[in-house]
Amino acid sequence: MKKKVLIGGIGSILLGDDGVGPYLARLLAACYEFGEGVEVADLGTPALDLIDQISGKDAVILIDSVDSAETESPPGEILLFRKADIMRHCPAVRMDPHSPALVDALLSAALFEIAPAHVLLVGIVGASYEVGCSLSDPVKASLKRAITEVLNELDRLIVDYRRLEHPTGLDIWWASEEMKSAQLT
Repeated sequence: MKKKVLIGGIGSILLGDDGVGPYLARLLAACYEFGEGVEVADLGTPALDLIDQISGKDAVILIDSVDSAETESPPGEILLFRKADIMRHCPAVRMDPHSPALVDALLSAALFEIAPAHVLLVGIVGASYEVGCSLSDPVKASLKRAITEVLNELDRLIVDYRRLEHPTGLDIWWASEEMKSAQLT
């Protein structure tokens, strides 16, 4: 039976490191081919409409920036939050700029019995949220590790994927040419 899996990048591409989620979602789509039932999406900055994205999925892997002040972790560190970790926080607590939407969406989906069984938030501790379309050096240095965590989760879920021999072009208008050409070789 094929699993319905969403790999979603969350964040604002206009606020520095907050754009790491959308960047990584597009990078994954350019460099990997995924099994049937896997959707890779740039979710932007969702609010309660996130419930529409996660409803009916077997698993959801979200990639987002997390605030270093809240985590006491250095910029670029990768933090993993499972569904139980996320649900421990009531909707008023903010783990990152999108947490209230995530907690509320998971609670609503559970109420209607359409919640994903497996949720993983791959959090990348950001260094800069200044207006601009670039990632800080510590966040750029963590991109490979973040992708490894996404792929590890797919392995855990027994979901097929393969690295493309010739990655497609990155469809990221805001990324620098250096970032587009790197494609995590």
